[in-house]
Amino acid sequence: MWQDLAHRTREDLEKAGIRLFLKHRALSIYNSEKTVEIIDELERKAFFAYDRLVLATGAAPRRLGIPGIDLPGVFFLRWMDDGLKIKNHLASKRPQKIILIGGGYIGMEMAEAMLHRRLQVEVVERSQLLLKNVYPGFSRRIQTELESHGASIHTDFTVEKIELKGEKLHVIGSKGRPIRADMVLIAVGCLPQTELAASAGIRTGINGAIKVTRRMETNIPGIYAAGDCAETWNRVLNRYTYQPLGTVAHKQGRAAGENAAGGDKTFAGTLGTQSVKIMNLVYARTGLLAEEAVRAGYDPVSSRIETYDHKSYYPGASSLQLMITADKKTRRLLGAQVLGFVGAEISKRLDILATALYHQMAVDELEDLDLSYTPPLSSPWDPVQTAAQAWAQEH
Repeated sequence: MWQDLAHRTREDLEKAGIRLFLKHRALSIYNSEKTVEIIDELERKAFFAYDRLVLATGAAPRRLGIPGIDLPGVFFLRWMDDGLKIKNHLASKRPQKIILIGGGYIGMEMAEAMLHRRLQVEVVERSQLLLKNVYPGFSRRIQTELESHGASIHTDFTVEKIELKGEKLHVIGSKGRPIRADMVLIAVGCLPQTELAASAGIRTGINGAIKVTRRMETNIPGIYAAGDCAETWNRVLNRYTYQPLGTVAHKQGRAAGENAAGGDKTFAGTLGTQSVKIMNLVYARTGLLAEEAVRAGYDPVSSRIETYDHKSYYPGASSLQLMITADKKTRRLLGAQVLGFVGAEISKRLDILATALYHQMAVDELEDLDLSYTPPLSSPWDPVQTAAQAWAQEH
């Protein structure tokens, strides 16, 4: 049931002392009076006073500026309501073919979900590669995985409009003939929802996200912001970025809430650590790609290895690939990527590297880590250490 997705029930929250005002919307913030104007579902307005205010207005789907995005059968996916609408459409209309516009993380997860429903899946991506911010060889392997399960991939395809002809939706773009389907899902990223903040004089920055300090404070005293509506401190770049990730939102929210309640907590920053399951594969990354490191002023060099996830003589061993990127001069780890099969403990390997990156370790230091070993799960030299040794030998 969809209700199982909720972390806690309304009763749980109210028992914790939180008063909920559902079906209410904030209209304006009057920071000089420390009040927020609210309107409920019956159009009744009221003013809520505050001592400190936390903004967590999130983000909204990025909408393609093209004709046809509001046609019946065209969906975005951001909130629970969006998911329920898609689920109801699948149940009532029983589409046979779906076009997914966007080859990023959400697009890949939705491709898998629709393939499991035995739908014909067409993925349309503007860039030349799926998951464009990954090592190209990994991207091509992911595309092959999707194609092996029946998906059709259209890269370097810029969508120009969506049309409804009869009962079919036509996605028309730069690749000539239109692609026809019964349903279209657009997943091309998101933008911060900061109109309420901006109207109150709260400063915004990257992608229109709210500018915050490391304590999640805005430029207005007593007002904090966290999550997908706010900028994010990046520990590797040593500057603010915009990274709307669930893990980041949780940590920012904790800092904003503690500080609003009188505490003193600093958001430690993000590394951009994330992972995605795509059919039988798992891809994970942390830190910077080589080209990102160059733009940040580093002198990066990378090494890639392919090895087994555990001792090859033990049944079930499968191959995985690791890429390590580090600064040539300082040998400081800058980023890593891992690709392998489900069950190969890809996230474990990536999280080791993310922890090393958090602590600004040099690649050579990875060899000294005391990592667990048993033949069904690893080797005396874990794949992470094997990758570090390869990097050290090459550079």
